[in-house]
Amino acid sequence: MKIRELIEATGAEVLTNVSDENLDVRISTDTRTIQKGDFYLPLKGANFDGEKFIESAIEKGAVGAFCTEKNNIKDATVLKVSDTLTAYLQLANYKRNKLNYTVVAVTGSSGKTTTKELVASTLESKYRVFKTPLNHNNEIGFCQTIFEAPEDTEILVLEMGMRGLGEIELLSKYSEPDITIIANVGTAHIGRLGSRENIAKAKCEIVKHQRGNIFIAHNDDLIKKTVEFDGEQIYYSISDVKVAERRQNYSKFEYQNDTYELNVGGDYNIENALSAIITAKKLGLNTKEIQDGLKKYHPIEKRWEVVEAGGYKIINDSYNANPESMRVFVDTICSLYKDYTLILGDMGELGDNEINYHKELGRYINEKENLNKNCTVLSVGNLSKNITDEITKVKTCHFGDIESSISYIKDNIDKNSILFLKASRSMKFEQIIEKLK
Repeated sequence: MKIRELIEATGAEVLTNVSDENLDVRISTDTRTIQKGDFYLPLKGANFDGEKFIESAIEKGAVGAFCTEKNNIKDATVLKVSDTLTAYLQLANYKRNKLNYTVVAVTGSSGKTTTKELVASTLESKYRVFKTPLNHNNEIGFCQTIFEAPEDTEILVLEMGMRGLGEIELLSKYSEPDITIIANVGTAHIGRLGSRENIAKAKCEIVKHQRGNIFIAHNDDLIKKTVEFDGEQIYYSISDVKVAERRQNYSKFEYQNDTYELNVGGDYNIENALSAIITAKKLGLNTKEIQDGLKKYHPIEKRWEVVEAGGYKIINDSYNANPESMRVFVDTICSLYKDYTLILGDMGELGDNEINYHKELGRYINEKENLNKNCTVLSVGNLSKNITDEITKVKTCHFGDIESSISYIKDNIDKNSILFLKASRSMKFEQIIEKLK
């Protein structure tokens, strides 16, 4: 952006101005990677204050910096704003409107990253698409995504995460989506929000500042009751399709008289793909383009990631976990696989009822009619013991840490049994793979 645009977008007070206002600059928020000619925007957090490094940024070649307090810097352009994160969001919004691409915004308690990837993969059949990089789904990640998007981007697919009320509304305000998608409303973050109703309220904030007129969501009465949107509302569910074939790494289904294929298994992936199909149709893709785009989709790291370690085949889905995603995880394994070992860890941020949520999952597994009676269910962590305590139909073991579970796996689990890993990210289940290797 040009320096004059930085001033225009943020309404900054110019403390010193030694640069040409038409000079093009790159926004940098990190002095460790700052380059000559960048413009430094210092962010603040609970444990850091980027403003302490303004002089360092200038010494490393930055032509200017934002600040919230007056300073004595004379040899660089200094712009004063009341809050640097707000300024970052304002700059991102300015850039979004300047390039004027179509924004597709995606949220959900679970499945939002998969949905984002499916939407992007499908739309790439026709358009130049840029999408939220992994773990960039908060307000800072949103800004980074905007500034990383190539100038020729036609469609921006944004993933929006939240930990409380008001956060998705903020992202909606500065992204101004054209199309919005809610993959589902579950119990992730219920410890912070208190109820599914509040989670729905937080997710439905995605339409607050929507400029387009298309809203797509999982067919859930709670979403329908909560969302306040005057445009077109489209709802989908697995009941809308006829599944023709289910395999471990393949799905084939019919939707609205057209047949589609996915190189992944699981009905929940089919369901997430429906939002991609609907979005693509609304943006003018034909059936062949949609079919081709869906077939190109492949899971990202830690999401149904197939790896080999220590002679075992492992399917790692430990990017995150909540009661809903755990259940569909178990459903998929039971319906598609024969020889398997489930390795389950703690689910985080479930609030006062966290023990009950883990017990309920254990009972759910125990009541599965198609659960292989020869499988073993291992639990690792503190809360996860409540899962295996409820399982009586198959062999179970609980471990307080990953190290002890590794020893058990090596000594007791047959190499023909596929290991399935699922836990909240804080459990660091990737260490199981590393230690088995």
